[in-house]
Amino acid sequence: MSEHCNCGCGHDHEQMSKYQFAIEHSKVTVDDALVAAEVQKILAEHEAENNTPEVAEFLMSTVDLTTLSTEDSERSVAAFTQKVNEYARQYPDRKNVASVCVYSNFAQVVRANLEESDVKVVVCSASFPASQAHLESKIAETALAIADGADEVDIVLNIGYFNDGAYEELCDEIHEIKHACKEHHLKVILETGLLKTAAKIKAASILSMYAGADFIKTSTGKIYPGASLEAAYVMCQCIKEFYEKHNIMVGFKASGGIRTTEDAVKYYTIVKEVLGEKWITNEYFRIGASSLANALFQSFTGEDKKMF
Repeated sequence: MSEHCNCGCGHDHEQMSKYQFAIEHSKVTVDDALVAAEVQKILAEHEAENNTPEVAEFLMSTVDLTTLSTEDSERSVAAFTQKVNEYARQYPDRKNVASVCVYSNFAQVVRANLEESDVKVVVCSASFPASQAHLESKIAETALAIADGADEVDIVLNIGYFNDGAYEELCDEIHEIKHACKEHHLKVILETGLLKTAAKIKAASILSMYAGADFIKTSTGKIYPGASLEAAYVMCQCIKEFYEKHNIMVGFKASGGIRTTEDAVKYYTIVKEVLGEKWITNEYFRIGASSLANALFQSFTGEDKKMF
């Protein structure tokens, strides 16, 4: 698909795909030094005001409580899910986690054991974490997970297509997997620790959103470095620009290495200052973690025990 433009930018839009066009016309900065400076400025001005028990309890409601281990089994995943149920029984007036996040083959286990209707079942699908498989396999895996009771699906961007500049193929793949999700949310993981630069993170964010992602997510936490505040800043700026252009709210998920309340508050601060209050809800903001929920619990209750 070619685009025509009189913007005066000096590029030949005749041979430019709609995806290249969107990247080329984005105003989001690709200056890594500027991104780092802006992150530090936001934290210096606003982090302290957000370091409260109330924010910690809100952050609990954003946690996709995750187990993605080679040792996971039906028994262990069922026990993991029961911890969420037990927390709700012991603290019925407290915010619970947003979801239980597992490999796609355990969706039915979580669904069968989860007693809390406001806690979602999230799966990592489509040959997670490498995203190396036939597209047909990725679609089938996703469709099976949805049939087994998954509410949301997390997949990894096809980095091979991205590195080759095969944007049409990359976006077609996301679009096809999104179709398999039906009305359920699709989160696309950019693997920002591999992409590294603001320019690549920006391009991956734009491609994912234009292909139909309901969320963009930083990392798998499996192979490459996890979330960074700089990546979060760039992704949130892309989400903001996409909303301003298309009036579509895309969610943001940070994942990979976020273990302490202080870590989580930093991501909360970036999201709040870049995207605003509309995103301060677990419908549009998530943190993927395994140990963070315990740290948050201790922060807003003062109780020195582990619930998850």
